[in-house]
Amino acid sequence: MDNWPGERPSRPSDKRLVVVTGGTRGVGAGIVRAFAEAGDEVVVCARRPPQAPLDGVEFVPLDLRDPPAVRAFFGRLPRLDVLVNNAGGAPYRLLAGTEAERHARVIDLNLVAPLTASLAAYDLLRRARGSIVMIGSVSGTRPSPGTAAYGAAKAGLENLARSMAVEWAPEVRVNTLVVGMVRTELSHLHYGGEDGIEAVSRTVPLGRLAVPADIGGAAVFLASDAAAYITGAGLLVHGGGERPAFLDAATVNKPDEADKADKADEVDREQK
Repeated sequence: MDNWPGERPSRPSDKRLVVVTGGTRGVGAGIVRAFAEAGDEVVVCARRPPQAPLDGVEFVPLDLRDPPAVRAFFGRLPRLDVLVNNAGGAPYRLLAGTEAERHARVIDLNLVAPLTASLAAYDLLRRARGSIVMIGSVSGTRPSPGTAAYGAAKAGLENLARSMAVEWAPEVRVNTLVVGMVRTELSHLHYGGEDGIEAVSRTVPLGRLAVPADIGGAAVFLASDAAAYITGAGLLVHGGGERPAFLDAATVNKPDEADKADKADEVDREQK
């Protein structure tokens, strides 16, 4: 691995080469760890290196919004088994608060960059009969105030994956992980401090935010032989989603009211 990114020696046939975009922190780092722990050879490409490199994981600097650089990167790979399009994200930004060009950059990173990487990797993946895992978001399935361009891009990403799955079958499988709220080193920017995180966690049916390892495990599954007949799918990894707000706003059919009604029925039956 010392001669990367030049010519590299051949790998054992049972060891896959996995590329994770933007895998230097947060969800991406969790995905990288999961594939490394599964015994895969992992290459991470992002603009900035990780603060704490993982053993056996190679980092290559790459701006995924630079199509010629992306094509050159994949052109140097001797083979490729799995591509995880993870790079993305967006700051909180109301639509009317800034110009369209800044929103367009969010769409470029979260939708156009995965398309660019997938096209550049296609020939390698086709030869390996490999797979692509898109990292989507629940923001693409519901209104996303404050991150509207991000939500629109993630909605487009899942649709793009479904179309890729049809066009590139049977050689390449393409699936999307539809990710919910994840606790990372940047969670305070979205939810506030510990009190905010705990409050948000209580809105999730499983009672907690995901951790990066949850997403990593799901990505490894979708790229594995256990998912050999899964393509064009969107796997929800969101802890059960969000409790509908109308249930808490309604003035009837509350759990405590239902308990009282059940007890009243029991008393009534006993008296009869």
